Amino acid sequence: MTVTIYNQEGAQVGEVELRPEVFGIEPNDSVVHQYITNFLARQRQGTVDTKTRREVSGGGVKPYRQKGTGRARMGTIRTPLRRGGGIVFGPHQRSYGSRFPKAMKRLAMQSVFSVKARAERIKVIDQIALPAARTKAIIGLLSALELQGKKCLILDEGRNDHLVLSCRNLPNVTYCRAALANGYDVLNADYLLFTRNGLEKVGEVFA
Repeated sequence: MTVTIYNQEGAQVGEVELRPEVFGIEPNDSVVHQYITNFLARQRQGTVDTKTRREVSGGGVKPYRQKGTGRARMGTIRTPLRRGGGIVFGPHQRSYGSRFPKAMKRLAMQSVFSVKARAERIKVIDQIALPAARTKAIIGLLSALELQGKKCLILDEGRNDHLVLSCRNLPNVTYCRAALANGYDVLNADYLLFTRNGLEKVGEVFA
């Protein structure tokens, strides 16, 4: 599959062939679903924690004698039955992620890229060179490429601080290093905007 290369003014400057092993495979929906589920699980912090009865401070002395009071026997004031006591079956710190094989991740990424290529939701720009960090410059760039108002994921390679700072105030625009792209952001975007270097890097990493 061939896509057009544009410059920052929106003019066509050439064409590039998408690598078929990354952008031309038959998507595997099952693996993509497993990948997205695993990815979202790993985003959970898992830092919430509650104290059991042995972790709550106090309660070292029996609150009242065993017999003769007419009340139920009570060995500690930190029992879960009393206010201020421990929590039964409460949440504890844990990791929600699970092991996901590299081969399956590669297949999932190839599948999501192929879905975007089939839908013709991929655009390539020669480069994005900004003299300063200006949000207005990105808005003008997206407008020239007819992407304004759409959810766009920009995939570039190399350090580009001006581009990172220019994108962060736009709610529909996400920037990511091409080698670090994830399937969730790719599927969530309406369009993928590659730089030429970013497209080459994706071909190297996910082929």
